[in-house]
Amino acid sequence: MTTTAAVQVDDRPPAPRAPRRGTWHLTWHGLRTVAQLELRQRVRSTRWIVALVVWFVVVGGLTLLITGVVTRDETGFDTGRGPLLFGAVTYLVLGLGLLVTPTLTSTAINGDRSAGTLATLQVTLLSPAEIALGKLLAAWVAACAFLVLSVPFLLLALSMGGTPATSLVRVVVVLSLVLVAICGIGLGFSALVSRAAGSTVLTFIAVSSLVLLTPALFGLTYAQISGTESVQVWGPPAQDYDAPCELHTEIRSVDHTERTWWLLGINPFVVAADAAGTRGTDNDPLGAIRNGVRDLRQGPTIVDECYYGDDAPVARGGDAAPIWPWGLTADLALGAAGVVVAVRRLTIPSRKLARGTRVA
Repeated sequence: MTTTAAVQVDDRPPAPRAPRRGTWHLTWHGLRTVAQLELRQRVRSTRWIVALVVWFVVVGGLTLLITGVVTRDETGFDTGRGPLLFGAVTYLVLGLGLLVTPTLTSTAINGDRSAGTLATLQVTLLSPAEIALGKLLAAWVAACAFLVLSVPFLLLALSMGGTPATSLVRVVVVLSLVLVAICGIGLGFSALVSRAAGSTVLTFIAVSSLVLLTPALFGLTYAQISGTESVQVWGPPAQDYDAPCELHTEIRSVDHTERTWWLLGINPFVVAADAAGTRGTDNDPLGAIRNGVRDLRQGPTIVDECYYGDDAPVARGGDAAPIWPWGLTADLALGAAGVVVAVRRLTIPSRKLARGTRVA
């Protein structure tokens, strides 16, 4: 006896699949999801809390030591060097920030790939741009947490007088933008290099190049931009110092620093000094650096050697236009290039992977 089983056929059309989002598709929900995942991992780690405590102690201790040095003279009395303390604390925070920030993103992508968690994000509806920018946002928030802990010490320097209150706001905003640029550079290397150690080293090399290599290149190219040529001199004629001042031409050594000043303009420390907006008074390192770089950008001017008469017919001194917008834009462009590299490397299916790269 043969038994026939009834088979029910589902003739309903299949449910439509969710469309795959484009590489650069970006939504606030996707960006926030990735950023929250990254931040929750940091908050759960005790090393994150330890790092914040160590940062606060180190910055606070060094600030107190600097305060004792710059505010006391040989007799032990207050010398009112508020701008000097503000500049010192600003550079202290920036320097330590440039040491800490590269570690926040230099292993953001290759670290997840090695742990096997990156593929889980890639197979979701999250776009490569949402993954990359979400990790960038989380790293930037973490970097700004260190910056916020430094604000009390900047306020301490501000309370000593001699520095406009707006300088604090300008410094904090510019430093935060410099840090996001460094985060973008680290993110690009973490996507480009398969090993975490290699991407970390390359990120530190890139940051060191911005800080140390730029002034070194400026100094090395100084001989190539220097030469002897005719310049205008406002003063007494040669070998006749009793004569009245006049504008004449002499053969002098000229340095065309207007050709290479940009090497200093992209330096984060120069960007911070130029953007601070301090008054440029005595004991103001930020104002001195700002005025010096602006003078270099102007290049050769009329040499004023009339020490007892009228000023030169053309005013001397650097260009009044600020440098920091140009330098900050260049730094942010480097960070944006790193983000673009990260997005392209996160696009699936991947055309080519390095040998030994873990997929899932």
